[in-house]
Amino acid sequence: MKFLDQAKICIKAGDGGNGCCSFRREKFIEFGGPNGGDGGHGGSVTLLAVNGLNTLIDYRFMQHFKAERGENGKGNNKTGASGKDLILKVPVGTQIYAEDKKTLLYDLVKEGENIKIANGGRGGLGNTKFKSSTNQAPRKTTNGASGEEFEIWLELKIIADIGLVGFPNSGKSSFLSLTTRAKPKIADYPFTTINPNLGVLSIDDKEIVIADIPGLIEGAHQGVGLGDKFLKHIERCKSILHLIDINEENLFSRYKIIREELEKYSPELMNKREIVALNKTDLLDQNEISTKIRDFEKKFKEKFFKISILKKNNIKELLRELK
Repeated sequence: MKFLDQAKICIKAGDGGNGCCSFRREKFIEFGGPNGGDGGHGGSVTLLAVNGLNTLIDYRFMQHFKAERGENGKGNNKTGASGKDLILKVPVGTQIYAEDKKTLLYDLVKEGENIKIANGGRGGLGNTKFKSSTNQAPRKTTNGASGEEFEIWLELKIIADIGLVGFPNSGKSSFLSLTTRAKPKIADYPFTTINPNLGVLSIDDKEIVIADIPGLIEGAHQGVGLGDKFLKHIERCKSILHLIDINEENLFSRYKIIREELEKYSPELMNKREIVALNKTDLLDQNEISTKIRDFEKKFKEKFFKISILKKNNIKELLRELK
């Protein structure tokens, strides 16, 4: 399924039904009088956050959604049926913006959370409602009110336990493919991943949701590469797994570039727990690895992992750290 994290849709709540103008006409009934019923209320539009969805692709090819109109009133004081509410299912983590794409209306972050976004119109009044002591046979009715209609933007921010970050070709997609059942595209050229991928890691009877974010490069927070488009998905991740290709010349410099891009995009990302792993150790001999590790340890004082996704070296230890 194609990943889509943004969609513009037009929603229209149902109009209310019109009131009925009717009079009671039965044999042997001396005083008939008005008996026109009210119109039914129009259906409303509700957005519901559900699990099992991780894309807004359903709103790519169908952008207009309309709830049912209320039925008109009928004789014999019968009120028209109300229109059915329209429930639109969206992934957990969906934000709803006004048409200007700047005003945040709602943020659906929990399963089952819902919001009535557009109210249906009230039903019109039948002529029975206008009967009075001075007007025994009113012919006045009112039409139903129009339902609310406007355009909104849906924007998805993935909610995951672990967000994978790093330069292109650092092994993020390979890690996701190895540790989960996800099948991301893997190739030996930059920006293989052009859309976020989700996978579920099962370890020690615990499930962890991992999000593979497209590769970041310097200037990503300003829109360079693909980073600006997908950095928002890291905001909802609980922790970050930072993969670095150990074959790079200056490991700490590469590490700092990614950290600076995250900070420039949102300083709050600096508060998330980060796990660092140096990947592709299978491509170097032990002396080269030792030299690079010593240089990296001089500037990076935290714990980090040395792994090979291809050879599966130290993967189990890293997964338990993620858990």
